[in-house]
Amino acid sequence: MKTVLEGNLIFLAIEYLGIFSCGLAGGLAAVRKQFDIISILLVSWITALGGGIVRDVMLGQVPPVGITDKGAVLATILSGLVVAVAHPEIDRMKWLLLVTDAMALGAFAVNGTAKALGLGSGGMTAMFLGMSTALAGGLLRDVLLNQIPAVIQDKHWYAMPSLIGCFLTLVVVRCRERGFYTTEVEMLLELFVVALIVALRLLSVRFDIVIPGAVKRSKAHLPMSDEQIGAAIRHMLRGRSDLKVTISSKRSVHRRRGIKKDHHPSA
Repeated sequence: MKTVLEGNLIFLAIEYLGIFSCGLAGGLAAVRKQFDIISILLVSWITALGGGIVRDVMLGQVPPVGITDKGAVLATILSGLVVAVAHPEIDRMKWLLLVTDAMALGAFAVNGTAKALGLGSGGMTAMFLGMSTALAGGLLRDVLLNQIPAVIQDKHWYAMPSLIGCFLTLVVVRCRERGFYTTEVEMLLELFVVALIVALRLLSVRFDIVIPGAVKRSKAHLPMSDEQIGAAIRHMLRGRSDLKVTISSKRSVHRRRGIKKDHHPSA
């Protein structure tokens, strides 16, 4: 099943450039691990097309495009061969690889979401499948190479732009289905979403915009100590589920409802 964008020459050029770029990035990671040429080709292929394979398998579209699209497969093989020879030069083209990788991120997210919607998936499911298309290839690469996945390690906006793009694609497709505009307008809007994903990714790297992590705290504030929590749990397990536990100024446990208070000798 083809999406609206798959008939657009500009999108096809972006998609194949993204596939080639992802293949270069995957092959370069394999070269750094000193893999042989077959392993380099395998990692290039799984990095570039692994997300689409995951999506198609989950949608029941088998065999997936990762093994049926001759152009895409040849692009990954070519990227693996190129990086096996020209890896010192490619390793120095970090910004160019970043740009093309961002283009692949946008193209895969939008196309994956649109394809899932076209096959009858719900909105949330389509968004998950769109993000899988965009992110699963790199995730599978890092699992094969036994390293922390880039989608987790990279603090700049990576998954966030794809999530935004998948949501906007959902809105665009649903509005076209309700007759708000034509298929041609949908195509233009989806190209805009791809451009937006690319811009968000590049701006986050250029200006070092990161997603915040957990709140930094060093102390825990609990109403009871570990011993008091353990005592309460033991009483509940004995069938005293109606037990109420309060804390006195001396941090001792009092039992109410007719149960005599326990006294603890001071140290």
